[in-house]
Amino acid sequence: MVSIQPADIHPTSFLQPSALDCSPNQQLLPLSAQIEANGHLQVGGCDVPQLVEQYGSPLYIVDEQTVRGACQQYRQAFQRYYPGSSQVLYASKAWSCMALCALVVSEELGLDVVSGGELYTALQADVDPAVIYFHGNNKSVAELEMALTTGCTLIADNWLELERLVELIAITQPKTPPRVMLRLTPGIECHTHEYIRTGHLDSKFGFDPQQIDQVLAFAQHHPQINWVGLHAHIGSQIFELQPHQDLTQVMVEWLTKAQSLGLPMSELNIGGGLGMRYVESDDPPSIDEWSEVICTGILQACQTAKLPLPKLLCEPGRSLIGPACVTAYTMGAQKHIPDIRTYLAVDGGMSDNPRPITYQSIYSAAVANCMDKAATEIVTIAGKHCESGDILLKDVALPPSQPGDVLVIMGTGAYNYSMASNYNRLPRPAAVLVYDGDANLILRRETYQDLIRQDCFPR
Repeated sequence: MVSIQPADIHPTSFLQPSALDCSPNQQLLPLSAQIEANGHLQVGGCDVPQLVEQYGSPLYIVDEQTVRGACQQYRQAFQRYYPGSSQVLYASKAWSCMALCALVVSEELGLDVVSGGELYTALQADVDPAVIYFHGNNKSVAELEMALTTGCTLIADNWLELERLVELIAITQPKTPPRVMLRLTPGIECHTHEYIRTGHLDSKFGFDPQQIDQVLAFAQHHPQINWVGLHAHIGSQIFELQPHQDLTQVMVEWLTKAQSLGLPMSELNIGGGLGMRYVESDDPPSIDEWSEVICTGILQACQTAKLPLPKLLCEPGRSLIGPACVTAYTMGAQKHIPDIRTYLAVDGGMSDNPRPITYQSIYSAAVANCMDKAATEIVTIAGKHCESGDILLKDVALPPSQPGDVLVIMGTGAYNYSMASNYNRLPRPAAVLVYDGDANLILRRETYQDLIRQDCFPR
């Protein structure tokens, strides 16, 4: 039985005040979203159906105001609540492309990268390596060499990486000691999907906390490395504040131990993990609330331990970029199964948003050219891929629609483009950045020629 009462849902309920003091991660639509007199959805001053007409669909539409607003809120909150030095990093795995890297850096953020490709993208966007932090649980030798050459900060994840790093330093003889942080698993549980929990002990990431003595002893014996600090991350899409409060205590205990051994560590990176609102019932903490818990937690723990305040870093990804984007699709075929379900097909699906089929993720949606109409039908949005599991939304309330209407799915900025594929040989969508009535292409739509660019015939 479907619990949603469609007559109770109206598109205007998605809209929130557009002032920048709203926390973007608590909104369903981007901060600039408005409904025009003709019933069309407008984002960044641009008519969404007109954007689809101009750029095609599926189309990622990114609101610059929302991205900048989230960056500013994180940065200003850390400055407000933490009297020591701080640096906010954008976890670019959420969406890595040159335009977005350049945009967040223009707001004085640094970047967290997790591969040679993400590092290369950041460098091509002219990001200063001094504010790039390189993660990953299985960095290749080539990636380690790339990090050493560029001078970014490495977050060491395991013993093999430490051993390879020492060997490479002996070979390359860098002019200055490379900056390295140690990632530890804090053993803190939080209530999210098991695939996005990274802080509990049974995780592929980081050193086991029971090995901290051995890891710190290794650091003591290798002064050719600048051991700058410690890193931990407890997961993603977290609505609870207590696990982050617990993390601050654990990390200060680790830092106290490191400094007692004479290691000059002076940075703590507490990761990210703040969740965002995907549906009406989601109720994540605001950016300000999350930042206050982190900052005051570190401050109080350092005061108790009589420890000088370290430089404090965090790595928001989803909560920063996720709410800034909507994905626009053109509706196609409909299939009504009496007493069971009505399917509405769109011209995209699991290749541009694999999260529903991968994580059972849920979203909110609206018809961009019918925002003035009440949702009176319960429908299921089907993708066009040859998979029965290619369902973007199940049993969602929408107004009556017809082929050619424009469906928007909200909150698609995080892990949609970055996880997109060419499944069924569909070209990946274009993306536009919108602001004050202007739309600028930041990703070109792939062509069929792009799909076969790497194809080769055997000799």
